[in-house]
Amino acid sequence: MTPVVLCIGGMDSSGGAGLLRDAASVATAGARTRVAVTAVTAQSDARVRAVSPVAPELVVAQIASALETRVDAVKLGMLVDAPTVAAVAGVLPQVPLVLDPVLASSSGRVLLDPPGVAALIEALLPRTEVLTPNLPELSAFGACFGISGEPEIVRALQGAGCRWVLVKGGHADGQGCEDRLYGPDGPDGAIERIHGPRHPSTLRGTGCQLASAIAAGRALGLTVPEAVRRARRLLEARFIAEGRRDEA
Repeated sequence: MTPVVLCIGGMDSSGGAGLLRDAASVATAGARTRVAVTAVTAQSDARVRAVSPVAPELVVAQIASALETRVDAVKLGMLVDAPTVAAVAGVLPQVPLVLDPVLASSSGRVLLDPPGVAALIEALLPRTEVLTPNLPELSAFGACFGISGEPEIVRALQGAGCRWVLVKGGHADGQGCEDRLYGPDGPDGAIERIHGPRHPSTLRGTGCQLASAIAAGRALGLTVPEAVRRARRLLEARFIAEGRRDEA
């Protein structure tokens, strides 16, 4: 039976990110998708024009409907605000949870307000198996804890309850790209560095794709490190395919 991933997040009208990207990524990874929409957005590759949150009670109803049959993993994306975070946290199933902390759009629009970030730390991190912040998101978490330095912030996030932290290095300078996977034994002794090339093309929705592919890997029964490595390979394949398409 094909495993199922429940993706909870926003609808990107451009199709570049959000639930549409999640669904495509989960399918590529070999699983099926159910969704719960937290917000409807009007956006393009250049900017976010409008965001309309979905009422928390409707988000809960969507999740309840999805859970009427088996769900093997959950991927969380855009969560809008503290009431939505609390509503989602109250109905999550006991399955592997991958949390992509969508704090702002690529163009800089805030997509989770400060009370929402605080609620995420308090209500969702204790349920999270894998957290996938990029470097700006990691810094934002550090500001919430009043600390700086990657190992220190990761230690604080794990202290708040999440087991694994995948720090995505795409925003760093340099010719290559390094992601760092911190395991549940702490950042000092359990870290895997995953290297890849830096592509000249720019893709939207890479964070969505990576997190949803990790969730699909967990639904398929892979360990967290195996799921992360496989998700990185699938993302690399998309970069190559998109690059070839641009050259054609």
